[in-house]
Amino acid sequence: MTWSENSTQLDENLDWPTHGHYEHAHLYASREKVHTFASLPQLLTRQLDYAVIGAGPIGAALAYKLALDHPQRTILLVEKNWNEPDRIVGELMQPSGCQALEELGLGNVFSGIGAVPAHGYFISYRGKQLYVPYMDRPSGKEGRYKGVSFHHGRLVMNLRAACKAMNNIVCVEASVTELLGEHDKAGELRYVKGVKIGPAKSSGNGNDPEHDVFPQLTFVCDGITSQFRKELNPTKIELISHFCG
Repeated sequence: MTWSENSTQLDENLDWPTHGHYEHAHLYASREKVHTFASLPQLLTRQLDYAVIGAGPIGAALAYKLALDHPQRTILLVEKNWNEPDRIVGELMQPSGCQALEELGLGNVFSGIGAVPAHGYFISYRGKQLYVPYMDRPSGKEGRYKGVSFHHGRLVMNLRAACKAMNNIVCVEASVTELLGEHDKAGELRYVKGVKIGPAKSSGNGNDPEHDVFPQLTFVCDGITSQFRKELNPTKIELISHFCG
C-alpha cells in the first residue's frame, strides 16, 4: 500500500471540528475572567469545592468537565501564567485523544487555531513509501478515525477559554507553593487537605502573604515539570518509549 495509490481515498469532512468558528474565541487571550493574586482573599470568602493546580491541557480539561457535570460546585483553577505557552510539545493528538475531548464536551477546541486533521502516517525509507491510515470507524459509521496536528499553545488557550466561559470556575493567576495535609512518621505526605497559594513568580514582590485553601478535593495537574510529583509519588518514572515525527 503506497501513498500514491491511496491518496485519493482520504475522506476530508468539512464538518470536522478544525473548521469553523470557536464559540469561546473572544476569551482566548482575555484577562477579564482571570483574577489576580491580590483578589484572592475576597475569593476565599466563597465555598470552593474543588481546586485544580495548573491550567495546561489536563488541568483545563478537568476543570471544565467538573464545572460542566457539577454546576452547583465551584472550582478554583490556579495557573501561574495565563499567557499563551510558547513551546513545542504534543503537537499531534491521536484519534483516541480527540475522542476523549469530544466525550468531555470539548470536541470543538481545535477550531480557529489552524489545526490540521491527520489521517495516519506517511513513512519514507530509502526511496520506499508507505501510507499507514488510522483504523476505520466501527460498522455503521462512515469514514476513518482522525487525529489532529496543532500548535500546543493555541490548543491550551482554547481550553482555557472554555474554562473562562464557565461561571462556576474561578480562574486565578498565582503559584501553589505547598501541598497541605497529613504526613506519616517518615515525613512523607499521605493525605492532601489543601494548598498554600502565593503570588505568581512574575508578579510577586517577595513580601506578599500566602493563603491556605482547603477545598473538598485537590487535583494536582502542574505538568511535566511538576514540583509536587515526587511528593505525591516517590516512585521514579521510567521512560519506556519515544515518539519522533
